[in-house]
Amino acid sequence: MLRLSIIFSLCIVFEWVGAPGAARAQGSLAGCHLYEQQNMTFRKVADEHENHFILEGTEDAPVQIDCDEMQLFADHMEHFQTEGRVIATGNVLYISGGNRINAERMEFNTKTRTGTFFNAHGQAVLRDKPTPGLFGTQEPDLLFRGDEIHKIGPKKYRLIRGNFTTCVQPTPRWEMQSRTITINLDDYALLRNTIFRVKNVPMLYLPIFYYPIQEDDRATGFLIPTYGSTTARGQSISNAFFWAISRSQDATLYHDWFSKTGQGVGGEYRYVLGSGSSGNTRMSILNEHETVFEQVGGASSVYPGQRSYTIAGDMTQRLPLNLHARANVDYYSSIISEQRYQQNIYDATKTTRRFGGNVAGNWGSYSFSATADRNDYFQGTATFATTGAAPRISFGRGERKIGSAPVYIGVNSEYVTLLRSSTTNDVKTQDQGLTRIDVNPTIRVPFTRWPFMTLNSTVSWRGTYWTESLDANKVQVPVGIGRRYFDFQTRITGPVFNRIWNTPDSGYAQKFKHVVEPTLSIQRTTAVDNFDQIVQLEGADYTVGSSTRYSYGVANRLYAKNVTSREILTATISQSYYTDARAAQFDRQYQSSFTVGSAPTHYSPVALQVRGAPTDRFQAEFRTEWDPTAHKLRTLAANGSFSSSDWLQTTGGWSQRRFIPGLPGFDSEDGATNYLNAGTTVRRMGGRVGGSYTFNYDLKQKSFLQQRFTTYFNSQCCGIAVEYQTFNYGGSLSAYGLQQDKRFNLSFTLAGIGTFANLFGAFGGQQR
Repeated sequence: MLRLSIIFSLCIVFEWVGAPGAARAQGSLAGCHLYEQQNMTFRKVADEHENHFILEGTEDAPVQIDCDEMQLFADHMEHFQTEGRVIATGNVLYISGGNRINAERMEFNTKTRTGTFFNAHGQAVLRDKPTPGLFGTQEPDLLFRGDEIHKIGPKKYRLIRGNFTTCVQPTPRWEMQSRTITINLDDYALLRNTIFRVKNVPMLYLPIFYYPIQEDDRATGFLIPTYGSTTARGQSISNAFFWAISRSQDATLYHDWFSKTGQGVGGEYRYVLGSGSSGNTRMSILNEHETVFEQVGGASSVYPGQRSYTIAGDMTQRLPLNLHARANVDYYSSIISEQRYQQNIYDATKTTRRFGGNVAGNWGSYSFSATADRNDYFQGTATFATTGAAPRISFGRGERKIGSAPVYIGVNSEYVTLLRSSTTNDVKTQDQGLTRIDVNPTIRVPFTRWPFMTLNSTVSWRGTYWTESLDANKVQVPVGIGRRYFDFQTRITGPVFNRIWNTPDSGYAQKFKHVVEPTLSIQRTTAVDNFDQIVQLEGADYTVGSSTRYSYGVANRLYAKNVTSREILTATISQSYYTDARAAQFDRQYQSSFTVGSAPTHYSPVALQVRGAPTDRFQAEFRTEWDPTAHKLRTLAANGSFSSSDWLQTTGGWSQRRFIPGLPGFDSEDGATNYLNAGTTVRRMGGRVGGSYTFNYDLKQKSFLQQRFTTYFNSQCCGIAVEYQTFNYGGSLSAYGLQQDKRFNLSFTLAGIGTFANLFGAFGGQQR
């Protein structure tokens, strides 16, 4: 949150009262030092109590009093020692550090530490020069003025006919002007009959205005509204109120008004209770009336009025006994409203909602975890499939060496009640949920004597029990079933070959190192006679018995060394062979596994993965899978990022799932996808000017799914941010809410007065 804080400027105006200024004989003042100058006079005025002293200076040699780090100058000063009253007139100047106050006249009581400055103006340094951003920033300097400034308490002041601004210019771009300003330091400023002026032109009148001025830059108060406009929702105004509850927690309350669809309210709560304990929660409620939307192709659709809610957030919490709790939620009541209002394309097109929590702990080699979660996958506006666990409890002991032998033993166990169901119109139409108990002890024998080759062998036994099973007709029945098998694995890495080149004159690196690292993994699973009776819901349920898997591959790594070594290129190619063709369909190592209708094959796809980082500023990755039966590439994906110092960042990605006639799972044109996405952010002039452009493009449909343009400009004390987005997801089967829209958002900023992005993703969802 940006805050315009005048607390510091006024505090330093009156700091000097901490050192009483009563004059004493011989040109000295109690608690302060009188700087003697040529032509300056110091005299005592005869009165009844003999306590009246007068200091007279000249234009070239004003009266100067030094009190610690504060300096006070004036042409004429009078001090009444008994009363503790000081009167200064003529070019009164106060200096403390980089702050200065000018006044025509001052009256102050050093005993009560109260007083008045007359016709005063000055400049205060609030903080070091900040780095501007999309929502502006607090400027480092403050200008203020008042016909009278009264100090009426230890931290309480009143300005009469005063104003302030952070535009340190001869003619400020904006200023707040008020007849009365009451200031409670470190807390608030209360303005009465306030006029907000831009270029000295009155723009807004407020009969009373509460203004936060806390030093920690987090203060309770209203934020500047954000204006928006979309073809679907009409004009919109988003308002927010920020509540700084304490140093470790805050809340923001939101209200959104849409001219076409209705209005909504929401809030965000954040807290930090210490290392490992923090959280945030965001919630919104929409109250919509019936609306007509224009869809792709010009057709119109009528959406009935409804009330819906969205809640999202996450938390982590440290607990006693070395336990940690975690929770997360991303849940909504209406997928239509969720997709219609969200401006982030991933939120606007997602078809899932979820919530869950976990408690986990470690005690030496022992570990414990308990999880409850639920995930809904929409297959229409009123139909969704549910997965999850309620609960999933696991307990294990990490590997421990047996005596002095190079043998390690460990065990894992799990109890889980799986959620698996389908729901249509709030009626559960299918329920495959069951309970599973699993125990898996493991013995590992490593062999690492050779530096060019390592060999790890493991033997594990797995016992599993399900409370339900499949009968001869593949119908799930409440009849328990068990499974037991042994699993033998050996992983061989090497022999590793490497070669080093000395290249001191290359201009890139002193040395290059090329490493060739072959790998071979052999896994044998004993018989599972009841495979066809197991209700297969998760990966552990798909184990195919009496099968051997051979996984082989080779990795090429290239390192560059100047002072330290850095991996600049890695290329890995791998494949697996299965003695039982059914096992190839259920290997979780490959992206295209678990594809419905896949033809039996003894070979997995050939997976190729390439990663490159030639510099610290550029990284890229590419992955593809080649089908051994169709002899074609199934899937391809690439992404990369580049940054140039702190002024340019760009990212890009491409993914394709290909259409391959005759290959089950890939022989449908509707299932083929081809997407391109990219984003670039530019910041110049120390962050005062910037912008970003992002897009998602459907190469298959040859159309943009989304384009977003954001730009901002911050002058010395104010700024503007503009966002424009086009949204067109009409060609997607997952677009249940809004298919197309054009969106515009506008936000003004004043230095120190915060603005924000609303809960629906305006300005990229960046909160401020």
